[in-house]
Amino acid sequence: MAAKLSVNINKIATLRNARGGNVPNILQIAKDCELFGADGITVHPRPDERHITSKDTYELSKIVTTEFNIEGYPDERFLKMIEEIRPAQATLVPDLPNVLTSSAGWNCIEQKDFLIDIIQQIKLLGVRTSIFIETDSKLIEAAALTGVDRIEFYTGPFAHEFETNQEKAIQPYVIASTVATKNGLGINAGHDLSLKNLNFFAKNIPDLLEVSIGHALISDALYLGLENTIRMYKRELEK
Repeated sequence: MAAKLSVNINKIATLRNARGGNVPNILQIAKDCELFGADGITVHPRPDERHITSKDTYELSKIVTTEFNIEGYPDERFLKMIEEIRPAQATLVPDLPNVLTSSAGWNCIEQKDFLIDIIQQIKLLGVRTSIFIETDSKLIEAAALTGVDRIEFYTGPFAHEFETNQEKAIQPYVIASTVATKNGLGINAGHDLSLKNLNFFAKNIPDLLEVSIGHALISDALYLGLENTIRMYKRELEK
């Protein structure tokens, strides 16, 4: 079965916030993404609300009919949101408030006790858990000890290396995915996946369950249209 496509709509909110008001309409965009074939909607409501806001997140929770995935650092604000919304999935990222974008995974060895506590809290709510992580096998083995359901591979390094050496780019993820599966972890992936590299990544990671894509997909939609772009990304996953 092909991996699911969750569309991250943060960039749509960035465009709206640049002008104020409600254009483009975040709720309508989410509905349209689902209509056009998205298997889920992802948001990352950061504390500074520079794109998706807390208000957006609560409103989206009422209208998303596919899987709703909320990403963020598990502080008090985030955990309150997860408790009140009960999304399909909570993806934990180790971002400090001032970072531009998620560009590193959890150190599950050093932060194991913290993650165990947070993950237990979230799972008691009936919410699937995922943690953003890199391809270090020891970190993945430590992740399994936290009780998390899935990991989400940080694929920025893959996308960068893909431009010059595809086989070298994918190899760490092939090894890491084997370790994850052996340890009972589901596999998600996200960051800089695009129409150029998505099919190669997906066909080399056979246990891949879900990709979360925002920046590249929304950028492609400026040229190709949102409906066509979502269908093109889906085809890359289904090839």
